[in-house]
Amino acid sequence: MIVNCEECEKGYRIYPDRIKGKRARAKCRVCGSMIIIQKPEPEVAPAMSAVSTPEPEFEWSMTDATLTDTEFERDGPLGPELWAAAVDSPPPPETKPKAKKRPKLRVWKPKRSGHQGMGLRTKMFLLFFVVPIFLVAAAGALYLRQLGELSFFLTSESSHLATQMAEERIIEKARSVAQEARLYLLSHDDLKKEDFNRDPQFKAISVQKVGATGYTSLFRMPEKNGDPRIWTHINTGVVGVKESDLARSLGKLFPAFQKIYAGVAGGNESKGYYAWIDKDGTVRNKFMACTPIEGLPYAIAATTYLDEFTNPIEVMEARAEKTATRTRIISLFIFVGTLLLIGLTVSIYGHRLTGRIKTLTKVADRISVGELDTEVDVDLKDELGDLAEAVTRMQDSIRLSIERLRRRR
Repeated sequence: MIVNCEECEKGYRIYPDRIKGKRARAKCRVCGSMIIIQKPEPEVAPAMSAVSTPEPEFEWSMTDATLTDTEFERDGPLGPELWAAAVDSPPPPETKPKAKKRPKLRVWKPKRSGHQGMGLRTKMFLLFFVVPIFLVAAAGALYLRQLGELSFFLTSESSHLATQMAEERIIEKARSVAQEARLYLLSHDDLKKEDFNRDPQFKAISVQKVGATGYTSLFRMPEKNGDPRIWTHINTGVVGVKESDLARSLGKLFPAFQKIYAGVAGGNESKGYYAWIDKDGTVRNKFMACTPIEGLPYAIAATTYLDEFTNPIEVMEARAEKTATRTRIISLFIFVGTLLLIGLTVSIYGHRLTGRIKTLTKVADRISVGELDTEVDVDLKDELGDLAEAVTRMQDSIRLSIERLRRRR
């Protein structure tokens, strides 16, 4: 086969069976121009043409060019194995070419497989949404529980303390009146019990105000086979009335009242609660404390409605419960608002972040299959921006490498 140089038209005889690959190149000995030699297709016998398969076309690659140039130029610019000295050089003896195995064509394709585990957006949702919401919910529940317990403790303890202080105040009132009545009776030993309520001075001592509506009274201590009688009272209608008559008027309410009165037998103090009927028919609880007058067969009873002392505490309890309920509602709204804000923030940021990562992934895939003109449109000032710049530099580097390869060819 004769090949001419395109620059100086110098002719060379080529031995095709010595060309490795589909084509080769070499420098002209005269002008130094590069000559590209295409290896001719081998002739196929007519009998085999009906069943033979054409050999696939292979693209010329940098690896093929390097191997060919090395094989071709290892003994000089032209290589005596490949070139003849001149056009009229005698041809080499014909030799039957050996059958060569058909090379396998390998085509690289980028792998496109789905995520084997959780995606970045799912991880961000779990890390920045589910976990914080769980912690906020736990903290909120604990806060509301502690608030409820604190409110209950304050109100219950306040009510208990107020009740205790009111009872002690009533007991102290009975004791002080008993001391005053004892001193007066000892100094007026001629004063009879029937005249106790008619003596203004003694009545003022024995009947004193307790709280807003309560009072003290004097009664005879119970004796065997004898009824205790009230001898000084704010209501003159009950003065001198027997216990049996009082029991008939009070009915079912009398046993609790009588139990406190009878508790002073033997010189002991007694106290307790009993129900009392108001003028309007309302039944309310009263607290009564009875204290014996030392050395005399009489005792002082101090009684009043205990709610007169506990009403401010009950009002405070109602206000505390109302405040706690309002706090729970506000906390619930804050929790829901926090939930929505965190969810919206994570969703928007996660969508933008994963979208940019997907964009860079698509660009890298397109570059990997040879689309070197793909634009990297990611304008950021963070780590993703650095990654985009790295992809751009890689793209430029691949483009320059291909240009240098083309210039060598």
